[in-house]
Amino acid sequence: MRFMMVFKASEESEAGQPPSEEGLTAMGLVMAEMAEKGVLLAGDGLLPSSHGFRLQLDDGKRRVVDGPFTETKELIAGFCLIEVASREEAAEWGWRCIAADARGTDDPENSGLLEIRPVPTAEFFGDNYTDEARERNDQTFQKAAENLQKSNT
Repeated sequence: MRFMMVFKASEESEAGQPPSEEGLTAMGLVMAEMAEKGVLLAGDGLLPSSHGFRLQLDDGKRRVVDGPFTETKELIAGFCLIEVASREEAAEWGWRCIAADARGTDDPENSGLLEIRPVPTAEFFGDNYTDEARERNDQTFQKAAENLQKSNT
């Protein structure tokens, strides 16, 4: 089962405050272990919303809205895409990520928020997910994996 772990933004992350050295090291070690065990499929942190923008479509009218965005509790600071055997295993990795993310904060015992959501499988889409759609999807993600290998960032 695949799960997306969404790290919620904090006032500190939205202010552009980088994680502490201790926090970066702790998260790096958890991510490295997930990669070694074949759990981690993708993941990265995000810059504050002040560096981003939103696209909005209202009644056919396009609009670009530049950040920052004020509703910090709805913003994300990073993500991990993982593949595990169960919801419980996803939660175990999630708890480890929260603990690592909280390192170096004022209150590491009470800090951290992580949303974990399952990624739908082909069965979720039923008959709408045709053989043609499945083949196109497989080709698309194979190409995306190749692109990621070539990426220099």
